[in-house]
Amino acid sequence: MNNDIFIEMECHQFTKAGEFACGDDYQLLRLENENRAIAVLSDGLGSGIKAHILANMTTTMAQRFLRSNMDILQSVETIMDSLPVCQVRKISYSTFSMCDLRVGGKTQVIEMGNPQYIHLRGTLEIPALEKRQIVSERWPDRDVEVYGLRVEPGDRLIFCSDGVTQAGLGRKEFKFGWRRSGELEFIQSLIEKDPNISAKDLAYATAFEAMSLNPNKCADDISCLVIYLRRPRILRVITGPPFHKEHDGDFARLATEGVNDVVISGGTTAKIIERELRKKVKIDLKSVRAGDDLPPLGILPGVGIVTEGILTLSKVCSFLELRAQNAAEMPSGDQIPRAASAVIQRMLDHDWVEFIVGTKVNEAHQDPNLPVELELRRNIVKKLAEVLEKEFRKKVSIRYF
Repeated sequence: MNNDIFIEMECHQFTKAGEFACGDDYQLLRLENENRAIAVLSDGLGSGIKAHILANMTTTMAQRFLRSNMDILQSVETIMDSLPVCQVRKISYSTFSMCDLRVGGKTQVIEMGNPQYIHLRGTLEIPALEKRQIVSERWPDRDVEVYGLRVEPGDRLIFCSDGVTQAGLGRKEFKFGWRRSGELEFIQSLIEKDPNISAKDLAYATAFEAMSLNPNKCADDISCLVIYLRRPRILRVITGPPFHKEHDGDFARLATEGVNDVVISGGTTAKIIERELRKKVKIDLKSVRAGDDLPPLGILPGVGIVTEGILTLSKVCSFLELRAQNAAEMPSGDQIPRAASAVIQRMLDHDWVEFIVGTKVNEAHQDPNLPVELELRRNIVKKLAEVLEKEFRKKVSIRYF
């Protein structure tokens, strides 16, 4: 993916009251080497487990077909032919929105049954460059809209299920529901207040607003998916001293160049950067808390935060894994050591996490008889990188020093 552009893709969902599974499903995929991203949102017939299965089958097939550049009509017919038939309504059905976004090229949006997508440049709605309709002879009642558009840095694409546009239906002030116009006006007001609002926050705010229009319960499955093109927010995590001491100066300068925020992990690492930058780490007294099993945070003025090394990164990795799984054993915020919490929040707030890993072995954590591949620091960083990429859709790079 172009390093000057980051494609943030996030979706927030609320499940219909009384159901254990959301009847909507989404899938997101970045194809870095193709400057391309794919997003699919589907609403299965009805609600609950059966609807979720229909929606999941649709998103899985749609993502695969988009990635392989399969013909649109053939893709749609294959999806509809593959869905099981509802025993009550005697139809197989799911609606969907498919987006094949290409940086610097033409983006395609393919929709069937879902509310029409929204394309914003700032708060200005951008019309599609082209629009066509395709109809299947096998499924003549399913109209498929295909839009061609071009996206630029700063643009947002918003997709939703009808749980958003039909929110509030039946209430006096929403005779026909919130509708696309209400959703659009709400999103524009949010962007006007905060021009840099993230895709994650915008998706949550829109879905929550839709849910709140039915004050007594969530009347339908609600999904809002947002794609936001912008400059990447880069976090650099520096851990471990460099292999060659004569490189300490270059190593320390990495804490001050070309990133939005920095985490320095490890006492030896911090001392090297202190010495080379002629700055002093200050303990953040507000982070001192009885019962924490990690040392308190430090702050290196003008640079970033400082934490203990391997133990802190290990805990960060464990907590991120639990969070990704929505595990019941995930501790609450007050139960997570503040140093680990600070690192986690920074990782989640940034798009690109760049690890700078010093390769000098710390004898306190390494049996010298073991091969260097088993060195704890490297292994923890690799595991962290995998979790951030797979579970949190972050761009991750690792540079050894």
